Amino acid sequence: MALIVQKYGGTSVGNIERIQNVANKVAQFVDQGHQLVVVLSAMSGETNRLMAMANEIQTRPSKRELDVMLTTGEQVTIALLSMALQEKGYPAISYTGWQVPIRTDDSYTKARISEIDGDKIRYQLAEGKVVVVAGFQGISFEGDITTLGRGGSDTTAVALAAALNADECQIYTDVDGVYTTDPRVVPEAKRLDKITYDEMLELASLGAKVLQIRSVEFASKYNVPLRVLSSMQDGGGTLITSEEHFKDNEMEQPLISGIAFSRDEAKLMMLGVPDKPGVAYKIIGPISDANIDIDMIIQNQGVDGTTDFTFTVSRLDAPAALEMLQSSANKLGAREVLSDDTIVKISMVGVGMKSHAGIASTVFKTLADNNINIQMIGTTEIKISVVIEERYLETAVKALHQAFDLDK
Repeated sequence: MALIVQKYGGTSVGNIERIQNVANKVAQFVDQGHQLVVVLSAMSGETNRLMAMANEIQTRPSKRELDVMLTTGEQVTIALLSMALQEKGYPAISYTGWQVPIRTDDSYTKARISEIDGDKIRYQLAEGKVVVVAGFQGISFEGDITTLGRGGSDTTAVALAAALNADECQIYTDVDGVYTTDPRVVPEAKRLDKITYDEMLELASLGAKVLQIRSVEFASKYNVPLRVLSSMQDGGGTLITSEEHFKDNEMEQPLISGIAFSRDEAKLMMLGVPDKPGVAYKIIGPISDANIDIDMIIQNQGVDGTTDFTFTVSRLDAPAALEMLQSSANKLGAREVLSDDTIVKISMVGVGMKSHAGIASTVFKTLADNNINIQMIGTTEIKISVVIEERYLETAVKALHQAFDLDK
């Protein structure tokens, strides 16, 4: 018998028929003798519907009141699933985030979990019940309802698995696992049986939409085995775990585990900046202070005592960052400020990079053979990222996928 935490997303509980389907899946695990804690999102589209109503009432909706309202979506699904299980003869009980309770800080709309009291859940499990918990929500130490931000149900599930010392946390989505790249771009992409926390963190941060980054961080920190599965079809999914759970031959076979890409990129350039100590901070500081995340950075040294400074931000943040950059350019005496939002970032991720040389040269040669120019390069121990023109995205991903034999 195992203690399993399962999470089902909005599409998995999008209507009564799908909620009944989830109840059937849960029942199968109970019949096998497992203890089940089930975390649910709101029905697909429900959060957007509630947000639209709030925006009709208030130009800038109160974040505290938003959290009070948005948490009602999950209350509906947990009650319906509990009813469905009870109707099938399986004892079940639903809890909201504040009934558990899941304690968070008071950062409304993007709260972080501080602690979880699992005693109530343990008691109900011991009584033979399936415990159904609302994802995405908690309660602050002051007693206010909070939400964890978009995708927060994944984090709820992993945090509960850690607090309850569960044997596995299973995330059910509309895909059947983690793929070598997006199958919509490369139909030959393969589902991975297993991947490390570090690789999944990189893929999630670089554009892969399968899991929320915070949930993977939580799983890695507390060593929670995490599995991604489809709620619509049977299969083993993809297990996300530590390197220690891989056999030596498994770790050494793939050089690259996956290719992620992000279209949400813009490049900003300040040209002809006086090359003096502290200039990088004067350029980046105001942008960071505005809570704009800066990704890749390149600084070139000129021969005339000036330097060119280039960095990337999300396209959404680009207009505000460009305005601040132009203001800084005037103060620093820079020659010119340029921007480009027709770029994409492609990243090759794999722990095999730690022990294999020549991966970067394979990337560069593959792109060169396809007449694709590299504008920026960034690396870590298990990642190589390149910035290229957006129009070459599909060509580049397909070529790199084939170059590293990911289709095999």
